[in-house]
Amino acid sequence: MSAEGLRPSLNTEGRRPPLNKDTIVCISLASRPSNHGTRFHNYLYDKLGLDFLYKAFTTTDIAAAIGGVRALGIRGCSVSMPFKQDVMALVDEIEPSARAIDAVNTIVNDLSVPGGYLVASNTDYIAVQTLIEQHGLAKDDPVLILGSGGMANAVGAAFRDKGFRRGTIVARNRDTGSALASRLGYDYAPEVGDRTAPVLVNVTPIGMAGGPDAQRSAFGPQTVAAAAVVFDVVAMPAETPLISAARAAGKPVITGAQVIALQAAEQFERYTGVRPTAEQVAEASAFSRA
Repeated sequence: MSAEGLRPSLNTEGRRPPLNKDTIVCISLASRPSNHGTRFHNYLYDKLGLDFLYKAFTTTDIAAAIGGVRALGIRGCSVSMPFKQDVMALVDEIEPSARAIDAVNTIVNDLSVPGGYLVASNTDYIAVQTLIEQHGLAKDDPVLILGSGGMANAVGAAFRDKGFRRGTIVARNRDTGSALASRLGYDYAPEVGDRTAPVLVNVTPIGMAGGPDAQRSAFGPQTVAAAAVVFDVVAMPAETPLISAARAAGKPVITGAQVIALQAAEQFERYTGVRPTAEQVAEASAFSRA
């Protein structure tokens, strides 16, 4: 999407201009805001000399918050749980990436329209599809997805819509797991067991830093050994136990750090009209996770 009606001020010295009355504001809305988006976006605003500011917020009234985005001329809004579905009724246009999974994580406000015009998308879905393309994954290969939450919905839909017709959703929660599998046209299983697949995807908190399973690999050695590629959506740390095990087994990997960097870069371009280079995205991503 182009940044219609937006003419961001650039500082030719490569530094963000001092805050002023014309500084363009972007925000995030989450029940538990993190520093990732704030650090990522503000790092690039400074690096590229863009007259923007990014700030994280929480709210107990999502309708009023989105009304504020519109009324105050806020350019962009990142949306996290539990608001990803609720905001769909509050925007003017929903792009296919959000329609595909009935969840929004990005809202762009066209400031050229009086009163604003809010367009919603899902850059998690877009990022996963981009990584599928970049890594040349074969759509004829079955995919084994561990997890059935909101991100698993985005990942599963991204694979399905890229032509991956054979897959299995593995989830201990039978209700959410079987429901997701049914939506995708995939099989359901309550546990991995002796199942294998060329494409393994972890979309659970297993391996996440600070969590109860931080030291555990989402898939066992035999499952990893039988895979052609291993994908772990956990972003912190970038080198999860699963990713480390896959590298040790000589398997190509896709990391959660790549997902979060790509989805943030997609948001950044939609907000500013400027696409940072891969090197700049990597720098901002590393800074945001430090």
